[in-house]
Amino acid sequence: MGFGFSLYVVFILFPSTIVLTIIWLIKRKWKYGRFILFAWAPIFLLLALSLTIKFFTTKKTITRDDVYGEYVIDRTKFSGKQANWQYNRFRFEITKQNDFIFYLMKNGKIIKTYHGATTFIESYSQPRIVLGLNPALEDIIEEKPTLYRAPFSFYYVFNSPKFGNMFFVKGQWKQLNK
Repeated sequence: MGFGFSLYVVFILFPSTIVLTIIWLIKRKWKYGRFILFAWAPIFLLLALSLTIKFFTTKKTITRDDVYGEYVIDRTKFSGKQANWQYNRFRFEITKQNDFIFYLMKNGKIIKTYHGATTFIESYSQPRIVLGLNPALEDIIEEKPTLYRAPFSFYYVFNSPKFGNMFFVKGQWKQLNK
């Protein structure tokens, strides 16, 4: 809050609260208690509103344990035939042993598996990964994806030379309904 608000609290709200509390204790009339309540209620409501907004807008803090798991194409970023095709064709996994496993699929069956290593760059506040890629994957994904955080989740974006941006979100692969 600003300087004017601080002056209001220190020179008006606190002294009037002390005076009204003393009068309330002496006279035992509820109207003085109500004055105190109505003076402080907007401040507590603003504080509660501020904390609620902060909770819903603060980006999620990502740890290494959050990064481990299976990833599929996020079809909510771009929907349509291309996103569905990518979803049915590509997925990957990062294991706790820092292995990177990329799956090429067709009709829900894994037709090719590529293995690599995952390295974490420690100089960033959020875990940045560098993937040791098989040369066959260099046309599909890049080795340094960008991590984007949302208030309750995160996703990776790979700048693919062949497909443009590919969005991967953590999740289990499931057969699409046709």
